[in-house]
Amino acid sequence: MESELLTPTRWTDYELIDSGGYEKLERFGQYVLRRPEPQAIWNPSLPETEWERLTDALFSKERKGDDRGEWTRRGAMPERWFVEYWYKEMTLRMRLGLTSFKHVGIFPEQAENWEWIYDRVREQGAGANVLNLFAYTGGASLAARSAGAAVTHVDSVKQVITWSRENMEASGLDGIRWVVEDAMKFVRREVRRGNRYTGIVLDPPAYGRGPEGEKWVLEEQINELLTGCATLLERGGFVVLNLYSMGLSALLARTAIHQLFGPAHTEQFGELYLSDRASKALPLGVYYRGLF
Repeated sequence: MESELLTPTRWTDYELIDSGGYEKLERFGQYVLRRPEPQAIWNPSLPETEWERLTDALFSKERKGDDRGEWTRRGAMPERWFVEYWYKEMTLRMRLGLTSFKHVGIFPEQAENWEWIYDRVREQGAGANVLNLFAYTGGASLAARSAGAAVTHVDSVKQVITWSRENMEASGLDGIRWVVEDAMKFVRREVRRGNRYTGIVLDPPAYGRGPEGEKWVLEEQINELLTGCATLLERGGFVVLNLYSMGLSALLARTAIHQLFGPAHTEQFGELYLSDRASKALPLGVYYRGLF
């Protein structure tokens, strides 16, 4: 039993240029962004003058310990732009934007999971039915829909659902079911209704709030959420779980899923990472994915 390190290899519209000093320098399409990265504990490889020269937009925190902040744009840097990702017959076109929480609309390391989801849905064929929880701007939803699945996309933030819909339309897709709701509430209701899915994707944050102020704390609620998802998963279905909370391991995710879903027919678990030009590997969360 070994964990696996995964990094996407097919990005053309994204590059991690450099990392270090608790920051990262990234290219999204034609624009280069500089933003905080608590995992980058090492020194940058490029000099500060090069970071300054390359940067089109810089994120600065408002206060120490607060994730909120603001972006400083330079030159012709727009507030919104698009990037694309290609895999087999899948073309994802996603709109990016500079948010007050330093996020821009995608997590590039997730491209590894987009491909895996696409392939699993294609293998399932007609009748594939995927539930995406904490779905954000919808990369996994678009991958499943591109492969032909019926997709239910659940997120608690209405503006993020609107953003996801833009991405669906920009990618030439349609038919995704949008649900603005707290993920735990939705899963409880689906269990009562007896609904089932051939694939479930979970991307929970460490902390969060539902649309009616529902409190989400990962360590306190993940077991109940996985218990409900185990009831919702069809035999032969797949699960993808991402965890970003520092200190939680891929082995922890595997153990929790095995207890509730049973042993997997095939599985992978480990860390997702990106490498910069100097080959420094930046860890960006743990994952588990398995067929049951």
